[in-house]
Amino acid sequence: MRTLLNIIWLVLSGFWMFLGYLLAGVVLCILILTIPWGIASFRIGLFALWPFGRTIVDKPRSGVGSFLGNVVWVVLAGWWLAIGHIVTGVAMCLTIIGIPLGIASFKLVPISLMPLGKEIVHVDDVNAFVHR
Repeated sequence: MRTLLNIIWLVLSGFWMFLGYLLAGVVLCILILTIPWGIASFRIGLFALWPFGRTIVDKPRSGVGSFLGNVVWVVLAGWWLAIGHIVTGVAMCLTIIGIPLGIASFKLVPISLMPLGKEIVHVDDVNAFVHR
């Protein structure tokens, strides 16, 4: 079922959101000082491309540095990527079949706003990651 949802997601939303994250990552990498945010953008873009079967967990050792980095991220790229997920989610929820995809798009809004201090893991590995 995850594969089917991922394929439908890829066609309807994932590829376009991936391109948004790719564009943000390239722009942030060009600005040299913002390379860490560019790398985070690429990481989230790959997650936005194929999200079902993976989830987001907090890194246990992230702290103030991640918070301050997230503030910079929101200003540089996070707000418009989050708007993209919200608009996509609303459009998906207009049909019965698209509701699970819309919900998945809404679940990507928090990581699009605050990517630092988060880890993307396979859903089967969540318990192993949490107990580290």
